[in-house]
Parts: sequence; C-alpha cells; structure tokens
Amino acid sequence: MQLVVARIGRAHGIKGEVTVEVRTDEPELRLGPGAVLTTEPASAGPLTIETGRVHSGRLLLRFEGVRDRTAAEALRNTLLIADVDPAALPEEPDEYYDHQLMDLDVVLADGTEVGRITEITHLPSQDLFIVERPDGTEVMIPFVEQIVTEIDLEAQRAVIDPPPGLIDDRAEIASARDDESGDDTENAGDAN
Repeated sequence: MQLVVARIGRAHGIKGEVTVEVRTDEPELRLGPGAVLTTEPASAGPLTIETGRVHSGRLLLRFEGVRDRTAAEALRNTLLIADVDPAALPEEPDEYYDHQLMDLDVVLADGTEVGRITEITHLPSQDLFIVERPDGTEVMIPFVEQIVTEIDLEAQRAVIDPPPGLIDDRAEIASARDDESGDDTENAGDAN
C-alpha cells in the first residue's frame, strides 16, 4: 500500500535542499537517508533521500541527483509516497494510519449515526476527519482526544463526543449582554 508521507515545499539555499511538509508520525522511519519514495506527479521521481536535517523547526531534505536551487525548486509541491505494508501498525497504540481510519462509521456515544469518514486532512495544529453525513452533507471533526473518544477498528467505528454546535446548529450561546440587560431593567424600575 502507498501512503503520502510528505509534500515538498520551497528550495532552501543553493545546494539542492528543500523544505518538506511532513505528513507522517514516523518521519525518522519514512524520510530517513536512503529511503526511496515514489512521487505524485510520477514524472518527478522516484526520489532517494540523500540527507536530512532539521533547521528552525523545519525538516530539510536533499535528494540524490538534486544539486542546485533550480532543480530543488522544480520539485516544489511534489508529494512523496512511501510503500507501507498494509498489516503494519504504528508504534504507539493510540496512533493510526490514514488507511485504517478511512470509511469508519462515526457515531455518538449513544450509538446515534453521524456519518462516515471520507477524508482526513492534516493541518499543522491537528488532523480533521471529513465526515459524510447520511444526507450527503459534510462535517469536519477535529481528531483530538476530547472529541474522538474511541477508535474501534474491529467494529469499524469512531465514537465522538462533540461540543454543542460542532455537528448540529444547536450551539449553546451565553451572552454577558443578556445578563446585563436584565439587571438594567430591574435597576430602571427601582429609580421610579
């Protein structure tokens, strides 16, 4: 099975290094020196990682045969794809590969159906499940422990405990203005 593990960003310096947007929880395994990655578009690869280092919080990679800024810039926005054994599991018990989460049924703790995971979006701060609801609409669910309370791969479901307003329009709105206006009315009556 193939998994997208990174997207190449802009060139860094003049010796062929590029920044990468990491899309794997195991960059040391998937993006280490010697790793051979296929690419999207396919015409850009395959690419073999020659060196890697972290600079100012960003991962920088250099690929075999890419020696200057022009060649590095030509790789911009290329997706890096690793071959992964479908039976392999992440090292941590509470981590999952995207392919394990795709098509899981999303339900509330009481069993109420919310929908099905159709996409996973990786953002810098957190991941999002894109969930298709039975009526065809989509809802975004942050993949955080406080909201996604259980992932049951055997039952093929994700249990969520969403805050008000996340999956419906029944948000609880508390306004300080409402409290103050009630107090003003009482005070105005006392002045008479």
